[in-house]
Amino acid sequence: MFTEIDQKKALLDAKRPLPKYTLKSLEEKLLLDWTYNSNAIEGNTLTMQETKVVLEGITVGGKTMREHLEVINHRDAISFVEEIVRKEDPLSQWQIKNLHRLVLKGIDDQYAGVYRDQQVLIAGATHTPPAHYLIQEEMDRLMQWYVTGAISLHPVARGAMLHAIFVGIHPFIDGNGRTSRLLLNLELMKEGYPPVIIRVENRLAYYEALDKAIAQNDFTDFITLVSQEVERSLNLYLSVLD
Repeated sequence: MFTEIDQKKALLDAKRPLPKYTLKSLEEKLLLDWTYNSNAIEGNTLTMQETKVVLEGITVGGKTMREHLEVINHRDAISFVEEIVRKEDPLSQWQIKNLHRLVLKGIDDQYAGVYRDQQVLIAGATHTPPAHYLIQEEMDRLMQWYVTGAISLHPVARGAMLHAIFVGIHPFIDGNGRTSRLLLNLELMKEGYPPVIIRVENRLAYYEALDKAIAQNDFTDFITLVSQEVERSLNLYLSVLD
């Protein structure tokens, strides 16, 4: 499954260091695409162009304060991901809580960066997240898997499974989807991959593959979906550099 991805990743690595302004333009494009799509999946109604102007510090009329904050917060959370990558810090629950705190900052400060204290259901999903009193235990188990079982996996499979298992636990009251996609890209970026974009137009396939991974413990479809998006991002970088 990963042969073509590995070949394209090797081609990209061979071209490093990337030209300064080419890299800057790619990063700006992916920041916008990532922020727009991740928020749109969760119901944010800002268009791509409206998201762009909010990132530039301009308020869009007719849109809620929450929608504006979701854009700014997501940008700040991406900056935190980039900082973790630069420092080569190992993944921890402290980082996960801080990512989530940035996602919900000013939106729901009571629960920003705090594991949930009540039961929740996920609309449209066939699985039910664990009870709130099991969250710490489940997150401890996730981190134990991450440092033992996950270490031998291909980075794409590891990132996809980290995303899916995290969503299955659903440790926070709100903002789990955005946080999970940040974690996916954190894992990929640590290994030198460009960020991947789960596109809003692919939302149904994304939800179906994610639900299958969690409810049936079958990650095949979800890893395949993530792999396709990894290849798309690699193709973007290679096409610009060629």
